Amino acid sequence: WAAIILVENEKKELFGGERLTTNNRMELLAVIVALEKLKYKQTRVKIFTDSKYVVDSVEKGWVFNWVKKNFKGKKNADLWKRFLKIYAQHEVKFVWVKGHAGNEYNEVADKLAVSAYADGVLELKRDTGYEASKSEDNNLNLSFE
Repeated sequence: WAAIILVENEKKELFGGERLTTNNRMELLAVIVALEKLKYKQTRVKIFTDSKYVVDSVEKGWVFNWVKKNFKGKKNADLWKRFLKIYAQHEVKFVWVKGHAGNEYNEVADKLAVSAYADGVLELKRDTGYEASKSEDNNLNLSFE
């Protein structure tokens, strides 16, 4: 995952990654981490992302319906709960951009996400939320040290 925060003339690049995860989880995590980095509450934020999953879930109100049903049967509940906590602290608007279509910061974020791992800058962490959901799905008992 990667995010770029632009405030006036300053730019901050964030990136990270987890192993054994999904693209949707990493796209959502990028949004969460970026929002968590904001210094002031009630900041007006415009998030540009190529993730229809994230944009539609919020802008079409799906995630708010999932809350009413306690996320029953929904994937990524752990991240959505974390998102909603930080989302409530700001004024957030989502803008969907087509991926790999020349949007400057979307292209930079994509390169950051890929190259940080490929270049050995980033050690992937465990996505415990995803791994736990997969073990529940498959009734597996996993043990890690």
